[in-house]
Amino acid sequence: MALSREEVQHMARLCRLSLSEEELDAMAEQLSQILEQFKTLQSLDTEQVPPTSHVADLRSVLRQDAASPSLPVEDVLIHAPLQHADQFRVGLVIEE
Repeated sequence: MALSREEVQHMARLCRLSLSEEELDAMAEQLSQILEQFKTLQSLDTEQVPPTSHVADLRSVLRQDAASPSLPVEDVLIHAPLQHADQFRVGLVIEE
């Protein structure tokens, strides 16, 4: 499936890309070649292939999220440079 320069120019405009005349011609050729490869893939018989989300058997390496008691407030605030009412006190973050 060959793409025209106008189709590539339209896609470039949608992507907010500024392409020169030479780039438009090159992009039209390259995108057309990519679409040809998809035609090859579409011709493959995948009837017996089960749908997959990953080609590799993936498993989570993260630990389970489990609730645990918090540290005592005094222990947490002991190294805080500034504190107020059992909370960390920080400088102004958002300026007006």
